[in-house]
Amino acid sequence: MSTIFSKIIKGQIPSDKVFENEKIIAFKDINPAAPIHILIVPKKEIPDLQSVTAEDLPLIGEVVKVAQELAKKYNITDGYRLVVNNGALAGQTIFHLHFHLIGGKTLGHLA
Repeated sequence: MSTIFSKIIKGQIPSDKVFENEKIIAFKDINPAAPIHILIVPKKEIPDLQSVTAEDLPLIGEVVKVAQELAKKYNITDGYRLVVNNGALAGQTIFHLHFHLIGGKTLGHLA
């Protein structure tokens, strides 16, 4: 699988990185929906949330931990969303599992 996220992970495409460890990378979204909009991306190539296996669940837990740490770093712990779009019908356009950490303003109700 070769997506834009795979290329960012490999350092082939620059990003405004805010976190990285051996399993996860996080960077600012280039088209933000809110003042804080960070993409949290497992380095393991998983196409979508539906493809997560039992073996991957600890990795998903690490994503949540990173989201909590970033929410604290960006002072949005009192209100943020952690969003995953699964599949084209949900608006997923890059088929490498990723989570949107969105905050920094009052967020309206979802449809």
